Amino acid sequence: MALQNPNGFLLTTIENKIATLEFGHPASNSFPSNLLNRLTNELNNLSNNSVVSVIVLKSSGSGAFCAGASFDELLAVSNQEEATQFFSGFANVLNAMRNCSKIIIGRIHGKAVGGGVGIVAACDYALATTESTIKLSELALGIGPFVIEPAVTRKIGKSAMAEMTLETEWKSASWANQKGLFAQIFETTTELDSEISAFANKLANYNPETLVEMKKMFWEGTENWKPLLYERAEISGKLVLSDFSKKALNQFKK
Repeated sequence: MALQNPNGFLLTTIENKIATLEFGHPASNSFPSNLLNRLTNELNNLSNNSVVSVIVLKSSGSGAFCAGASFDELLAVSNQEEATQFFSGFANVLNAMRNCSKIIIGRIHGKAVGGGVGIVAACDYALATTESTIKLSELALGIGPFVIEPAVTRKIGKSAMAEMTLETEWKSASWANQKGLFAQIFETTTELDSEISAFANKLANYNPETLVEMKKMFWEGTENWKPLLYERAEISGKLVLSDFSKKALNQFKK
């Protein structure tokens, strides 16, 4: 199975103007830098693909949707340049999702943590199951969700973002639905997939030029994200090298 690839995998299938973009990694669908880079490049490619009108973003398996950035890679960071580059991986993905000319539907089948919550927030429309709990645990590691904050705040507002960041506890799928992160939630993945298929096919039959213009409208006011997210990556890169963060990371590893 593709999921057994130790470096993770990325797979795109295109049918009826719908591109299904699936990622997977054996460590709870977390993202090492190379997989983040591949996802960024693929989003850019699909943005310029005239055959595609809609993208369905999903992850593999039946466990977590996305555990965020690779913890092993985070522990290996040793200097400011490496640290900033590490956190820039999610900045690249979020900017690619923002700039993508296609509507992105998120299929959120399970838990999302840290950067995974950022990816959910950057989807134009996210559908989830009742198992799709979310958490921002960065503060407990001596850092914060600086890179993904603009994406999450855009969806759920500053107050809810502050609640998630400061409490560092799991929030239910119902909570995420009420705050606007999830458009709908379903009891089973079967129901989830049925709704995604119907919704994606409906969108794919609309005027593609209209969808492109609507995508631009959805993201108005985010033009400053390119420099902003990289500035945030520098902040995270500095903090992760602090004594507090190093101690917290080592304790977590143990």
